[in-house]
Amino acid sequence: LIFAGKAHPADDPAKHLLQRVYGFTRDPAFEGRITFLEDYEMHLAHRLVQSVDLWLNVPRVPMEACGTSGMKAALNGVPQLGTLDGWWAEGFTGNNGWAIPRAVTDDIDNEDAAHVYHLLETEVVPLFYQRDARGVPVGWAERMKHAICQAGERFTTRRMMQRYVREYYLPAIRGDQPPADPPVM
Repeated sequence: LIFAGKAHPADDPAKHLLQRVYGFTRDPAFEGRITFLEDYEMHLAHRLVQSVDLWLNVPRVPMEACGTSGMKAALNGVPQLGTLDGWWAEGFTGNNGWAIPRAVTDDIDNEDAAHVYHLLETEVVPLFYQRDARGVPVGWAERMKHAICQAGERFTTRRMMQRYVREYYLPAIRGDQPPADPPVM
C-alpha cells in the first residue's frame, strides 16, 4: 500500500489518521508493505498517477480540497474509488470507477470503511483479476477507458473557463449577483 496526500487544513481527524499511517510504516510487522510518501505535491502526483491501478480517495464529506489528483489519475486511465465529494461527486458515472455512498448514520467513518471494504472485496478486486482467454482484463480495461473519456470530456481548462465566464464574469459585468460557491471543475 502506498499512501500519499494531505489532509484538508480543517480536517484534524484526517491529519491524525495520516500520522497513524506514517507510524505503521515504521512498524517492523509492516516492513515493505506500507509506504507513506511525504511532501505530496504536483510533481509527486504526476509520477503517482502514471503508476497506480486504482485511485482511492476517501475524504470525509465535505472536506475534499478539490480533487485535481483524482482528475489527473483518471486522465491517465486510473479508475477511482472515492466518496462523492469534490470532483468525484460530479465525475462519477458508474462505469469509470466506484462511489462510496453518503453515510446515512452518524457513524460516518465506520460506514464509509464498510463500503470501501465491501466494494474492494465484491467488485474492484474481482474485476481487476478477471481475465479473458487471452489473459486480458477486459472489464478493468473498460473502466480505464471510461475514466479517460469522462475526465477528458468533463474536466478541461476550456470547460472551466467557459463556466467561469458564463457563471461569474458575465454576471459580474452585468452587475448580477454571482452564485455563492464556485462551480466544481
